[in-house]
Formats: sequence, C-alpha cells, structure tokens
Amino acid sequence: MKRPLRFEGTDRYHLNPELREIVNIAIALEKPLLLTGEAGTGKTQLAFEIARALDLQMEEARCKSTFKGEELCYVYDTVLRLNDSRFGSGDTGRDVNNIWDYIRFGPIGRAFTADDRRVLLLDEIDKTDSDTQDNLLDVLEDGSFIIREINHRVAARQRPIIIITSNAKRELSDPFLRRCFCHYIPFPTPEEMTEIVRLHHPDIPEPFLEAALTAFYRLREQGFEKPPATAELLDWIGALKESGARGPGAGKDMAHLGTLLKRTQDILKFKGVPRPFRF
Repeated sequence: MKRPLRFEGTDRYHLNPELREIVNIAIALEKPLLLTGEAGTGKTQLAFEIARALDLQMEEARCKSTFKGEELCYVYDTVLRLNDSRFGSGDTGRDVNNIWDYIRFGPIGRAFTADDRRVLLLDEIDKTDSDTQDNLLDVLEDGSFIIREINHRVAARQRPIIIITSNAKRELSDPFLRRCFCHYIPFPTPEEMTEIVRLHHPDIPEPFLEAALTAFYRLREQGFEKPPATAELLDWIGALKESGARGPGAGKDMAHLGTLLKRTQDILKFKGVPRPFRF
C-alpha cells in the first residue's frame, strides 16, 4: 500500500499550520485547491514547492484572457493536417489519416494522460472569462474530458494535485468555487516575514533584517497603487546584499527603490514629485 502524500513545507517555503492542513486535505481528497490573496504572497510558488518536495512532475498553465477551457485540455491542429494532406508530411512521421498525430495535449491533458501523479497549476484563473471557467467545471470534478472531434473520453490515470490561483481581478462563478477547496493566504505578519526572509537569506544580520522589515512595512502603509509584496522584499534584500549596502536607507534615500515599487506613479509619489498635468 502506497504511503499517503503529505506536504510539510520546504527549505524555501514557509508554511503556516492552516495552509499545511488545507493543502494536505486537498491532496488526500483529490480536490482542486483554489488559493487567493494579494499578489506576491506565494500562491504560485506553493505549487512548485509541492512538486519539488514530493518529487512530482509539474504541469503549468499561465492563464490568459484568450484561453478557452478546451485548449487547456487539448488542441486539434486542423491547419497542420490540411497542409499535410495537400503537400505531404515528409519525414515527420505524421499520418494524415491518423487524427491522433494532430492532437496536442495541453497541461490538463498531459496531467491526465501521465502514468505518474503530477502537480497541475492553473495560475491566475481569474484572467479567464466565465465561459472558460464553466468549461472546466466537469473536467476538474470528473477528472475527464471529451475530444469532440472523435468523441473520445480522456480520463485521468492518476488524479493530479490541482493548485489554482486567483488575484481576484474577476469574480469566479459559484459553480466553479463549489468544485474547489478555497484558502485565502493573508499577507505575512512581520514575524512570519522574518522566517520567510531567513529561508532565502539565512546569513542576514539581525539589525539589517529589522531595519529592512521596518522600512518595508512602512512603505506598504503609504497607499501605493501596487504596494511591495513578499517577492519584492526578497529581491530588494538580495539587491542590498549584492551592492554591499550596510543598510536599507531611510526616507527618500532608500536604496534600490525600483526593486520595491514598480509603478511609475508610485515612485513619483514616494519621491514627492507632482503628477504631470493632463489636458
């Protein structure tokens, strides 16, 4: 009997008890786990760390507004087949009479057809429209989809560990939410952030870290359009170390500001530069 898979965090990912519990429940019950929360709180990275810790292959879909649910499962290349029928397939090995030579599986299809269990990441699902989400309802719940061109059902050989992320740019439908376990990842407290930073920068001196965190959280309180998140903090500390800075700086003299603030208007606001007048 196979030992149940459990994720206990890694040397690169801080996992609080609540998140650990819901991750392992989702794995055990084979339910998709929908993660929401501010950008930069580690939603996407969690999927990669689960795959790394459990030694599983990863299938990833970075969702776009143009995606349709079907293409996440498979794509039938009619243009290629038409070209092969007209001009020949040469030495490609494709047989124009065999439709399977023109079907390409997407990340869901690859996860379902694999002999091994995989981690499937559907990243930023909120970028897709409601039709795409509706197309995925039965696929995620039943672990199967139909290749319409040949009326062939593809069922998951091994149910993947499904991690779905959303930055809440668009509301997800109630039927979609019902198919998932949901967990909101709150922004880390200073104590949690200290642990996160030490995972990535274990040799950072305590006074340096305290000064950096103080400056970081003060910056987040200033009402910027895109406040810095965990990823920006880690990049900033890395930049400070690389440049040999003795500290983060204070006020307008804060070092490497562009690693923390990414929007032009936020940088101008921080520096006290008035917005240009627009006619």
